[in-house]
Amino acid sequence: MDQTPEVSPSPSIGATLERLEATIARRMSADPETSYVARLNAKGVKKIAQKLGEEGVETVIAALAEDDAALTGEAADLIFHLIVLLQARGLSLADVCAVLDQREGIGGLAEKAART
Repeated sequence: MDQTPEVSPSPSIGATLERLEATIARRMSADPETSYVARLNAKGVKKIAQKLGEEGVETVIAALAEDDAALTGEAADLIFHLIVLLQARGLSLADVCAVLDQREGIGGLAEKAART
């Protein structure tokens, strides 16, 4: 039996992610000369995915260094670039949450086995 304690979600998590997603959505078609998101989007999905991969590696490095400030900073970068990639593909965090909702209550090992 899983002995993991229940974690109560912070009410601000959803609001923060919703604001970030809305900001990124607005900036996707902004002027690439003045917006990092627009500049990255103009380079296409392949470049955005590459940047997400780089941020993933940087997150792992920060975790292994056991530097909490670096880890949270890199995790923020990772989430930011994930949202940019989702937006570039016409997807949203709501789409990701729908998948997570479908998986809720299914053990991780059982869920993974069902995908193969």
